[in-house]
Amino acid sequence: MSENIRACCSASRNQVEKQGSIDVCKENTTIQRPEGDKDFSDMILIPGGTFLMGTDDKEGFPADGEGPARNVTLSPFLIDATAVTNKQFAAFIKETNYVTDAERFGWSYVFHSFVSMETGKKVIQVATQTPWWWVVEGANWCHPEGQDSHIDERLDHPVIHISWHDADAYCSWAGKRLPTEAEWEYAARGGLVQKRYPWGDELKPGGEHRCNIWQGKFPDKNHASDGYAGTAPVKSYLPNGYGLYNMSGNVWEWCEDWFTKAYHLTSESENPRGPVSGVARSMRGGSYLCHKSYCNRYRVAARSKNTPDSSAGNIGFRCAADYTG
Repeated sequence: MSENIRACCSASRNQVEKQGSIDVCKENTTIQRPEGDKDFSDMILIPGGTFLMGTDDKEGFPADGEGPARNVTLSPFLIDATAVTNKQFAAFIKETNYVTDAERFGWSYVFHSFVSMETGKKVIQVATQTPWWWVVEGANWCHPEGQDSHIDERLDHPVIHISWHDADAYCSWAGKRLPTEAEWEYAARGGLVQKRYPWGDELKPGGEHRCNIWQGKFPDKNHASDGYAGTAPVKSYLPNGYGLYNMSGNVWEWCEDWFTKAYHLTSESENPRGPVSGVARSMRGGSYLCHKSYCNRYRVAARSKNTPDSSAGNIGFRCAADYTG
């Protein structure tokens, strides 16, 4: 499969010619929550240890830098049991008046089949390499499919249309941080060794869906037999061995690291944090648009990337934190 690598099912902001539309008048100030207001009660303590990171699986993408499998040692850390929800992000916005990158640019990517007929009449651009992504004016975290949509009935779904900058700002406000790639993968594995998914090697054990991914022929027909065509509530499906939900599918999750394809070949093996600079940040987990016939990046070792200012209807995040106990 690595011989014919497919592009990720997400899209970067630099794939269209709308960079000049950013509203530079919308500025943010950093607001830190008081120490006593920080709440880590819903976070899961991941024990430190050594694990095999990456994969040599025949389904892997060596060109993404998934392999080779190698020993990595991590200190204990905390990570959210779920992706950050719309309800949680709304609380952040209410307290800080933060303006997301999608709002600053005035647009974000929406998957073509979710765009209403009325909104679709106004769409004039699509992503060049991934044409199923349409540039929708006014699409953002609060209006996921454009101004004629809202999150009112999706408060327990993962927040989407989130750039790396937005995720980092939320984490700082919450007294947390984004997980490193190594932490994310270690947590996603749930204590299992070199398994393809957070629950094992079989995608649907006993015929049971364990994640929210594309069901059908991508990108035109989704049977949604897993229960969801778009995002699913953050506690859908069974958690992994560490009690973490939706580490495969649903939404891509930003990581702290800058992305390179070969950094891990020479990087430190203890608490690696990625390169010191780069042009794109790492993402993990895949999304509701991933499918084996195309993206196949909902495996725990799979990697992807995007520019820090990019946002789309399948990109979210979860927080991590240092363990000081």
